[in-house]
Amino acid sequence: MATSSFVNGHFPDRRGLIVLLSSIAGFLLTVVWSAQFVDSTIGDSVANTLLGHDAKETPIQGIAAGIAFAFVSGIAGTFTACNIAAFGAVAPMLGSTGSRWAKLAATLKPVGWLAVGMIPVSALYGVLVGIVGTRMPQFATAANVPGTLSSRSIQSLIVFGVIGLVMVYMGLAALGLVRDPFRKIAKRFPNAPMVFMGVLIGGFLIGRPFGLFRQMFRDAAESHNPLYGAAAFTLQSVGNIVIMAILFLVLAYFTGGRLQRWLSAKPSRIATVTAVALIVAGVFTFMYWDIRMLARREIIPWYPTAPWS
Repeated sequence: MATSSFVNGHFPDRRGLIVLLSSIAGFLLTVVWSAQFVDSTIGDSVANTLLGHDAKETPIQGIAAGIAFAFVSGIAGTFTACNIAAFGAVAPMLGSTGSRWAKLAATLKPVGWLAVGMIPVSALYGVLVGIVGTRMPQFATAANVPGTLSSRSIQSLIVFGVIGLVMVYMGLAALGLVRDPFRKIAKRFPNAPMVFMGVLIGGFLIGRPFGLFRQMFRDAAESHNPLYGAAAFTLQSVGNIVIMAILFLVLAYFTGGRLQRWLSAKPSRIATVTAVALIVAGVFTFMYWDIRMLARREIIPWYPTAPWS
């Protein structure tokens, strides 16, 4: 029996194997992940192209430029390690069936509910940055010292560690291995799970160390303008999910319904896709930002990484 949009009540066989393989996939992703390639080669290149100038070297001149920078840097940060977990939030969208317009509407609706949870968190954090941002850990530019954790790193560790563990729990709930946390509230508010996922995506900004984001953070903090902070941080979050939303719109509208029909033919497939997406994203987020970070700061002796990472 379905209890929420993330738990449809149709559980696959070999759930333990699904958890094991998903966890291994999330771990292996931390091993091969190259922050330099994703943040600089991809992220900086996208931002430079969209803005028409070197995003890191050109100062942000004024509120209008800052708002544009916020949105563009949000798009540029789509595939960074601090945002990749967002893709685990939209797996339930894939099960929609019907006409193309019906599938389009069914895909847009969850994105809208994501925004309902995401925007208030982003805006409130932007207001806080506009008021006291120059005294917050993310404002600091001091280099990390081996063997220690800066306050900026501790903030990232806590935020992404919690988000990662929450996503793993929700993946286990999708498989029926733990209790659905939305079982009761979803009866009255069926969109509550997507709103909650939006809250998590908005929370990415609280721990984000992405270079372009920190550039925007410092500009908003130095402006001492909470309204500018709210607008910039909101657009940063919106930019973070634009490509994700387009990807799932394409899947819903242009696959001719084949993917949706395959998933709907056996509802346990939707549960599997949802669980795998959440567990892979959650394990990656937790292990990358907590365990691998400790190794990079030389607080624990070793963590396996690929030569290019």
